[in-house]
Amino acid sequence: MLTNKKSIYAIAAIIIILLIDQTVKILVKTNMSLGESIHVFGNWFQISFTENPGFAFGMEFGGQWGKLFLSIFRIFAVGIIAWLLIKIIRQKYSTAFIISIAALFAGAAGNIIDSVFYGQIFSDSYGQIATIFPEGGGYAPLLHGKVVDMLYFPIIEGNLPAWFPFWGGDKFTFFSPVFNIADSAITVSILYMLIFQRKNITKLLK
Repeated sequence: MLTNKKSIYAIAAIIIILLIDQTVKILVKTNMSLGESIHVFGNWFQISFTENPGFAFGMEFGGQWGKLFLSIFRIFAVGIIAWLLIKIIRQKYSTAFIISIAALFAGAAGNIIDSVFYGQIFSDSYGQIATIFPEGGGYAPLLHGKVVDMLYFPIIEGNLPAWFPFWGGDKFTFFSPVFNIADSAITVSILYMLIFQRKNITKLLK
């Protein structure tokens, strides 16, 4: 039984991240149509509703069969992370390392919820605000849902200099990806572990 304080911290981190992630996604999905944006702080922070059908940055993966494979792969990966989390709690790794793995698990699980269930419980968002549990069913089969993204920080926008090779004169945006709370949890936890927890990572991989 995982009943020590470190396991409680891990469970609390997972619950908090998942609650925030899913609450924001459901609010966006049920209050905005696809492509709609809300300016929060000028132009540099926007809530911009997009849906990611595959890999990061909206890259597709082999149509419907590819999407099914991707969803199953994500579930398998989350299972591995869960196993690692239980292992490091039992082996009494540092609290910081345990929480960082818990955040990684929560982020991955948050996006899996979208992929697995959102197609079943929501109508589509094209030109309309989605409804939850629509009559007649959702917009996609089980395991074929799309991940909801909304955080957009176009901090710098402009055009590249004309002399710039290949892309001279093209529009340039920094930071251009649209992401969500789950993505943030994954990114922050990985960066934190790579910078501050390299000894524990090496120990875990032995």
